[in-house]
Amino acid sequence: MPTHQPLASATPRNESAQPRIAAVIPALNEAPAIGRVVERLRAQSAVVLDRIIVVDNGSTDGTGDLARAAGAEVVREGRRGYGYACRAGVLAARDADLIVLLDGDAADDPGDLPRVLAPLLAGEAELVVGSRALGACAPGALTPQQILGNRLAAWLMRGLYGVRVTDLGPLRAIRRRDLLALEPRELTYGWSVEMMVKAARAGYRYREAPVRYHRRIGVSKVGGTVTGSLRAGWCILSTVFRYARWSPAARADRRAGPVAR
Repeated sequence: MPTHQPLASATPRNESAQPRIAAVIPALNEAPAIGRVVERLRAQSAVVLDRIIVVDNGSTDGTGDLARAAGAEVVREGRRGYGYACRAGVLAARDADLIVLLDGDAADDPGDLPRVLAPLLAGEAELVVGSRALGACAPGALTPQQILGNRLAAWLMRGLYGVRVTDLGPLRAIRRRDLLALEPRELTYGWSVEMMVKAARAGYRYREAPVRYHRRIGVSKVGGTVTGSLRAGWCILSTVFRYARWSPAARADRRAGPVAR
């Protein structure tokens, strides 16, 4: 199999004309899926990605090597935790204007990138989350405990923060500077929820886009076990309450108009 060149070097861009977009993919032992995820991102043509960054979160199955062979940049983060991996990828994408986050298990659909990015590019939102509830979720893609926990967390966020949340989906887009202004501190399962509740507290405009969600390749480290589900659920719900009184130290300088393209 030929080795692809990294996307950043293969796709020169006029920075003044278009925002630079980086896809960040946290991955722990995703060898069966990661090559397919990277290749599908490279193959989609609707959105030009300047960088595809896979964060190897201490894998023991060659995930990083397979991601690199498929054409991704690989960052290593030895501290186990979804948030640790996401943060490492965001910090590595120093030259990116926009960050797209998605999982490395092939459940997210790269074809949904235009819908997720559109409100951000049009200047209509600061945070966009792909909603599986508004879109289509393949049978068996989410376990019953994941569905229940997702609905409970969404209900709490609607009540506590006044945000019309239907899903805590992993596919999402945000300006890099806006994300860093939220001072992310939840470095395990609470990362995604912290982003949403802090964005609400900071006054970010929130939008959801309908997305498709497929059955993941491989076994889930969270929803695949009762223990993992309980730990993740407790972390997510406690995070919803933890930042109810949080306020940003400094508000990001967000543009009111659309992102330059």
